[in-house]
This record gives sequence, C-alpha cells and structure tokens, in this order.
Amino acid sequence: MSTKRDYYEVLGVGREASEDELRKAFRREALKFHPDRNPGDPTAEQKYKEANEAYQILTDGEKRRIYDQYGHRGLEGGASGFDGGIGDVFSHMQDLFSEMFTGGIGGAGAGRTQRRGADLRVQVRLTLRQAAFGCKREIAVHAPARCTDCGGTGARPGTKPETCSQCRGVGQVSNARGFIMFASTCPRCQGQGVVIKQHCKTCEGHGVVEKPRKVTVTFPAGVDSNQRLRVPGQGLAASAAGGQPGDLYVEIDVEEDPRFERDGADLVARVPISFTEAALGAVAYVPNLEDDQPQHPLEIPPGTQPGAVFTMKGLGIPRLDGRGRGSLVVIVQVSIPTVLTSRARTLLTEIDEELRGDAPQTSGRRAAGVR
Repeated sequence: MSTKRDYYEVLGVGREASEDELRKAFRREALKFHPDRNPGDPTAEQKYKEANEAYQILTDGEKRRIYDQYGHRGLEGGASGFDGGIGDVFSHMQDLFSEMFTGGIGGAGAGRTQRRGADLRVQVRLTLRQAAFGCKREIAVHAPARCTDCGGTGARPGTKPETCSQCRGVGQVSNARGFIMFASTCPRCQGQGVVIKQHCKTCEGHGVVEKPRKVTVTFPAGVDSNQRLRVPGQGLAASAAGGQPGDLYVEIDVEEDPRFERDGADLVARVPISFTEAALGAVAYVPNLEDDQPQHPLEIPPGTQPGAVFTMKGLGIPRLDGRGRGSLVVIVQVSIPTVLTSRARTLLTEIDEELRGDAPQTSGRRAAGVR
C-alpha cells in the first residue's frame, strides 16, 4: 500500500485548484523547503522533492485525471514518468523563478515588464488674481514624444521589432547555480525582449523624438506658490515595449502683487489716510482683486489710530477646499505731512492748543518748527 501523502495536501490546495493556484503553491513550498535555506536538513530536502513531484503530476492534465480517479496506485509502475531527479526540479523552477523576476511567463514578450514613461516637471508663474480665482493656461512642453513614423517601436516603417532569440522575449535570462536560479537582464536585447534590426530613420531606433507640444492645464481657485499639480499621462512617452506614459507635474509660482500681502486665504492691504481723516473719520477705498469692482469702500471712524486693523470678511482668496473665502485685512497707515505752509502751521498750533486746553500765551509749548 502506498505511503505517499496526497498531492493536494502536499501543496496545500483544494482538489479544484487551477494551474495558477498550483504554481503559486509550489513556489511557496519550494522556497520554504529549499536545501540552500535548510542546509543539512534531510526532512526539508524530502519535502522539497515531494512538492516538486506533486506539482509535476497535478499540472499534467492526463496524469492529474488518472490520479484523481485512481490515486497513487494509478500512477505506479512508471506511469507517472517521474523519477524525482534534479533535472525535473530545474525544469520547473526555471519557469517559477522566471515568473518571480519578470512578472509572468507565457508567449514571446509575455513576461517582459512594460516600462512606464518618466515624469516631467515644469514651473508656471501666475498672477495673484489668476491664483486666487483659478484659470486655464496652455503650457509649452519640450520633451521627447512618441515617434509618429514608427509608432514608437523604433523599427523602420513597414517592419517591426523581432522577439529576442536569446531570452525568447522575456527580457531576462536565467542561470542555475546549485539549486538556485539567478535571473539577469538579457545582454542581447537589454531587457526589452525585442530586437530592432532596421531602425526608423526619424527617431534612429529610439522610438521617441524631441518636439514641443502644448498642454492645457486647469489651475483651481486658491492655489499658492510651492504647490504643484499633476496632469496624468502628459509626461514622457513609454518605451517601445509598451506601458503608460509618465505624468506632468506643474510647479506653481505666484507673482507678488504690490497692493497686497498674502497670508493663506487672507489678503492684507495697507491703506494710507491723512491725520485729519483719522481724527475726523472718512471713507477710505481699499484695493480689490475683483475686476468688476476694483475698490471697496471702508468706513473709517473718528479717532482711528495709526496701525488700526479692519477685517472685511469674504473678500480674500477662495479656499482651495471650496469652503468659502478668506478675509481682506486692512491696516490703516496715517500719513503725517513733512512740509507745512505758514497758515497750516498756525492752524495746527491752534488745534494743538485747543486739544490741550492751554491758554494762547503758552506759546513755549508749540510744536518744533513753528515761528
């Protein structure tokens, strides 16, 4: 009576397991019990061979059918064709390690990694108003683009790249060292999996050519300096082997506006008024970003002190998250005249005396420069 363990139990899968599930299970068991990972452990070596035997039987359609119907007895007497030798281990581990290093195996080029195109970065300068309310801009991008003559293959029009005969389109070659399979980039095709015998004259076989193109970028309201936008698929073209193009990253630089200082979503404006307006009260006009209303009136109450701050809510920059707008913060700057006429000096002296409550003869307390 056979003492062998059930093949499905050896690999830890159900009896309805697909070939892909068997492959993954075998890879897991093979790596776990590999002799190089378990030196001097005869139990691990036996389990390693046992897993290999189970995998070979269950991935052979006819042998699996016999096994499912009759068990191990149906495969006895050489029917299985398995001798447990090292050659069988290599033949299957070749495929498994190729799959691990190249992302899958199959027909020509099936295991070749499709390289994504590189990303591009450009810097765009916006005015404060453009950054505040958003805008659309056409940006000129000077970068390699897919060659239209060869479709990006690099091969002369009318021809196409041929599958590399050395790696059979996988892009990598494997070499056995003991029980370990080592994969390296194919030296003939440089990992592309294909070889171009007749190069496209336009791109000289590179598949890309340098050419300017324009990309329309939408800048949302509220963007600020040192932020960047990602435009998917507008970077460098992918390699001739296929794959997605890279992305375009737009770095934003907002110009300074002489009328405002920006603090996040708030705008700060400094508004000069005369000292008489500060004392008596007045209406000042504050600059505004809106084109339809370039200035906002601001009521200055009597007795306003230099450096007084007024906040006009909702007149700042729209918030990037769409939750309203910031404030327009107004700082009052009281202008003091540096040149006075004789009459202005007299009037200011009288005002000073009136405010101090002094008698007219207290001329010694007059402001410096009054004669």
